[in-house]
Amino acid sequence: MATTTRKPILISGAGLSSLLLAQSLLRASIPFQIFERDASVSFRAQGYRLRLSSEGLDAIESVLSPSDFQKFWDTCGKTSGAGGGFTTLDALTGSPPPAETSSDDKPKAPPMSLTSRDGKTIGISRGDMRRLFMSGCEPFINWSHRVTSYELTPSGVRAVFADGSKSIEGEMLVGGEGIYSGVAKQVSGGRIKTYDTGARGIHGQAPSTAFQGLGEGVWQVRDTSRSQGHVFIITNVRSGDMDNPDVQFGWTMGSHPGVIKAPNDDYSMIGAPAASIAQELTANWHARLRPLFEQMNVSEAAFWKITCSTPTGVPQWTNEPRVTVIGDAAHSMTPAGGIGANTAVRDSALLGRLLGEKGGYEGGVTEAYEREMRGYASEAVRASYGFAKRQFGISIDENSKTV
Repeated sequence: MATTTRKPILISGAGLSSLLLAQSLLRASIPFQIFERDASVSFRAQGYRLRLSSEGLDAIESVLSPSDFQKFWDTCGKTSGAGGGFTTLDALTGSPPPAETSSDDKPKAPPMSLTSRDGKTIGISRGDMRRLFMSGCEPFINWSHRVTSYELTPSGVRAVFADGSKSIEGEMLVGGEGIYSGVAKQVSGGRIKTYDTGARGIHGQAPSTAFQGLGEGVWQVRDTSRSQGHVFIITNVRSGDMDNPDVQFGWTMGSHPGVIKAPNDDYSMIGAPAASIAQELTANWHARLRPLFEQMNVSEAAFWKITCSTPTGVPQWTNEPRVTVIGDAAHSMTPAGGIGANTAVRDSALLGRLLGEKGGYEGGVTEAYEREMRGYASEAVRASYGFAKRQFGISIDENSKTV
């Protein structure tokens, strides 16, 4: 990074959106400092494989150098699938269910397209994505620094940490620390809300050989036999790795509210408690599917809560010129359709471009960013909620419980 007398851009959180923003600043020689609550990059599990949309890929490509994007692209998996969407299977029969119809007996609309480039579904693990985005930013990451709020100064802003200490003065602060963001709550005056949908899920992994009964494709497996609610999994089976037992594929399980319950309601638990519940729920599934759970890597199993921002979209708040938010801090989404991560990287690319054009902070940058972000992100939140309402059986409004 070039020597400069400008104060740094402060970034709260070292997740995907924060790190991609940092890549923009790095390329533009704009100083920055990242503050992350975790003690290291390996402090906690990195989550499920992410599907990248055309918009998400375009945003990432616009930020990274040609050589770095090529490295990113080479790391991504490219999966062929029937019709560009999910192939749905009945969990008990292992076969596609009868064609569904709408209430007027007309065939339902085809599922959303999952392809983004070259007619393929493009995916990458969250851990790989984070590692690639972090490259070159390591000297500017301050680990074990949890940002809880901020204070404005006559010529900048300081981040306030959980222990009461404060950061150096920065030109602006970007909150990218996820759904529990204190920066988002403060800057929006509490208008940014994240709702607990009540639905829960489990992430799991198994050797790629366990997926041979499925074969290449993007698969959605549904179990509608339970009176208390549906259970389903989604997995992306890539070509080329199914005969290599050293490679693991992931799956994510979701359910209607009340079906998946962590012991003592502790959804931070990982390993055996989550694995045993997943195995119990799938014990009567078809033999084609059971290896995904019988052979699972127990230590990698983890619970997760399904949350969502205000279903009508990103709310309005009075702009604070020196503070703004990106990613889940601005708009939490359900996992339906894999929309959340793609919207987050669009935030990073947009804000990074606006700052790059000005050579750093300038009055009006956050207002311009929020105006454009609010448009595409609100559309994404509405789509994410709509998919999840049909898939998870959730329903939330302004009176629902927040996290």
